[in-house]
Amino acid sequence: MDRKTYTAELAGLRALRSEITAAEKAVAAAQKELDKLTAQRARKVAGLAGYEGAQAAAVAKASGLSVGDIVRIAPLLDPTPTDVRAAQADGQSAPVPTPTPVPARAPQTAPAAETAAALAPALTRPADTAERPAGPAAEDQAAPAPPAPAPAPASAVALVPAVALVPAAPRPPAVAGPRELPTLPEGPAGARFEAVTTGLASKRPHFTQQARATVFLDTATGDLAVRDRVVRLDLAARTPGQILDAVLATAPGTERIYITAGAPWHDGAERYPTLKDAVAAWLNTPSERWTTAVGSGRDKLAGHFVHQRQPVGRYAPATAPDSGTTEIRSMGEWFDPDGADVTTCRQAFTLLWQALRRHWDDAVLMGSPSQTGRDLWSRTIPTTGKWAGGYPVLSEELRGLLHATGGQGRTELILPPRVPEQLPALVEYDRTFAYAKHLWKSPVGTPRRITAAAFAAMSEQEQVKALMSCSHWNIRVSVPAGWNHVGLLPAPVTGDRAWTYPSEPGATFTTWAGGAEVHLALSNHLTPWRIEILGGLLFEDGKPLDEWGKRLKAAWADLTNLSRVHADERQRTAAYLASRAVRSVLLFGLGGFAQRPRLVSGTTPVGEALPAGVEILGQDDQVVTWQRQAGFSRDPYAHPEWAAYVWSGARAALLDMKYRQGKETIASAGALHAKPGTVVYFGTDGIALTERQPWPYRGEVGDYLLKGHLTGPVDHPTSQDQYLKLRGQGRAELAAKGTDQ
Repeated sequence: MDRKTYTAELAGLRALRSEITAAEKAVAAAQKELDKLTAQRARKVAGLAGYEGAQAAAVAKASGLSVGDIVRIAPLLDPTPTDVRAAQADGQSAPVPTPTPVPARAPQTAPAAETAAALAPALTRPADTAERPAGPAAEDQAAPAPPAPAPAPASAVALVPAVALVPAAPRPPAVAGPRELPTLPEGPAGARFEAVTTGLASKRPHFTQQARATVFLDTATGDLAVRDRVVRLDLAARTPGQILDAVLATAPGTERIYITAGAPWHDGAERYPTLKDAVAAWLNTPSERWTTAVGSGRDKLAGHFVHQRQPVGRYAPATAPDSGTTEIRSMGEWFDPDGADVTTCRQAFTLLWQALRRHWDDAVLMGSPSQTGRDLWSRTIPTTGKWAGGYPVLSEELRGLLHATGGQGRTELILPPRVPEQLPALVEYDRTFAYAKHLWKSPVGTPRRITAAAFAAMSEQEQVKALMSCSHWNIRVSVPAGWNHVGLLPAPVTGDRAWTYPSEPGATFTTWAGGAEVHLALSNHLTPWRIEILGGLLFEDGKPLDEWGKRLKAAWADLTNLSRVHADERQRTAAYLASRAVRSVLLFGLGGFAQRPRLVSGTTPVGEALPAGVEILGQDDQVVTWQRQAGFSRDPYAHPEWAAYVWSGARAALLDMKYRQGKETIASAGALHAKPGTVVYFGTDGIALTERQPWPYRGEVGDYLLKGHLTGPVDHPTSQDQYLKLRGQGRAELAAKGTDQ
């Protein structure tokens, strides 16, 4: 190419640039017009919901949307049968099918003696995988994953014994109502389970969130806390429109209203089949001056969020629907006000913001603790080192596997004859700020698949190291003969419980569990369990949540201390509520990483073909109602591997937790350190027993705090609701006596 040709090409490139710029402007203008039309359509859909005979299918056809889209805009048009919605509201909904990309493995029933196996060493538990090891060296360095093992026959199943191998014997009947879990597929299909999503990673933001003008309203009394004053409002019938009119007249520019008491969304609930229906009706109460804020473009906060007790209503002026949005939210998202007035609740928010600002220069309180937690975490993503470019999001297949196989907190009511019919007492212990104890190490990067054969080929040291690393294992479990204590590992079952914890000697089941739980089952001080490794995922050990956790723990400690020493009672209460809000930021922020698959419902006329992969919920003479999973959104903050690892560590700590001073273990706590037959209930981060325990309480995260003591004899509760009533009585009795732990 000569200079003349080069100059001509440059001129042509400039002309092309001008054309591209003009085209981009045209696209932007078209997108703006499209957003405007889309918002108008959404408002019309929301308005049609006010007609008693409106049907989602007809509105969907007229608008060009799916029935699922219509229901999201106008929940009152949900065609799901009333009995199905009632069951879902009561926690009795049909189990959601596991993601279809994950094939299921047929149960293996061959006797253990006939499968190739490698004997692992007895695990003496040199360090607790669920807790932070002592010493600065352990805190600052992440253990690398063990080296790749030599290949072995693909059909091998690695048997992980503890002190002694249980002799081969015919397998007893499976646990009642088993639910089959997905497994890692063989061949090329399995490659997606060792991959991340291309072009999707969690990155540090380069902007600061904007604070919203916020007020606090008690709808029972009409008291409104706005800035430094309290005003008594007339809320009339307490509909959303009337609340917005009253608040905006007193505090113009308000963008967020927190309801601290009164729960107006439950007004007239007796007229509806379910509480969720009542809330949806309240949120969509017609108003001349207000309409549903449907947003535009990429606004993910558009529309109402229907929840039985903590709904979110989003509204815009009917005369200017594209203008600013005002939210009505529940204070219960952050903490239980427990009778605190609006001034105290507002002061709690002020103290919360001040405590967080000491650790984040750009901290902003967003609408919910989940949003706030994720935003604060994103501002701890490193700017240097291996993960400066962000933490990659796992493949959709791998996220689906983790969602299907990684349960949350353990909730279990243990019934007679495993415990007495008459309890001598009901003593409750609660782990203080429990999840904060388990953030020091988390899985990062692309996992390495460990087959049964690969595990068998590892050295003894590598096997122990793999189990103590960030890992997730597909295992076959056998409860040892003579076992007389609580179950150690979750077993999948059908029904609303999803998971049980078998403890009957000789019971066998196949499940998935985190490395912390598997390690505990093999190394517990009573009787090690027999575990067969069928496969697993081994991650690199990292610290993506460590800095976030440290800062939240520091804020929590500051507020907790203030709640004890401040001279003013109102300030002490506000500081306590603010400390509970920090707990919610961590708890719901962590849950936000799980990012579950979306569930879409719809209807199809009888006689027409149903969409692929649907679950039928009901049918009448005209339509079939169904639901199906719509997969995962491209959320850059989707990290179910982090949530699963923390939940696994917390479940293990309910059974066994070490108190350390330096490198020395000075005490132990947890269900396995109580007498057999004394554990009555597991509740995510707490335990109820029939007698007190000598567990020390130092006020540190993860410690077991004596929370309630109900003097017996007490009839054993037969349901969770009965247990919760007894728990409340026990807390009241302990508070009245003022007994120290």
